[in-house]
Amino acid sequence: MKKVNLQGFDNSSYYNPGPLVRRVLWYFVGRIFVNTYLPIPSAFKCFILRAFGANIGNGVVIKPKVNIKYPWFLEVSDYTWIGEKVWIDNFVMVKIGSNCCLSQECMLLTGNHDYKSSGFELMPGGITLEEGAWVGAKSVVTPGRKIDSHGILTVGSILTKDIDAYEIWQGNPAAFVRTRKIVK
Repeated sequence: MKKVNLQGFDNSSYYNPGPLVRRVLWYFVGRIFVNTYLPIPSAFKCFILRAFGANIGNGVVIKPKVNIKYPWFLEVSDYTWIGEKVWIDNFVMVKIGSNCCLSQECMLLTGNHDYKSSGFELMPGGITLEEGAWVGAKSVVTPGRKIDSHGILTVGSILTKDIDAYEIWQGNPAAFVRTRKIVK
């Protein structure tokens, strides 16, 4: 039976996060101004993210201790909320629409490994959250997923399939539970 051989791991064909200087600079600037409990205003955090290549809309709220891997692979539209300790592990593009909510400690993961390969190759996949989507606290969105307009992933769920518009998904793995109805 074959075994995993991490000595031969090579992700260069999948993974190009940009120049080393840019990554190192982001590491320090991001830790000081974004991934911190210091009371830094959201507007300033958005300014920093834009300076590093993120496309950030108006009125975006970024709570304390948010971890963003690479801002140059991030688009966030108007009036979106990013909660405390959210982790956007984006080594490929993550697109977040307007009026979305990423609740506390949720994770958007854009990569996984091929467990069927002895080389354990990286398998990247971008994430798209359309307008009005909500990712509940401590939930995980896996690589390549899409949550359509106003879809919801509930608290503590793990999304391994796409969510259609106005659907509510729950569980591990998450499954459809009902349709979202906005009445007010």
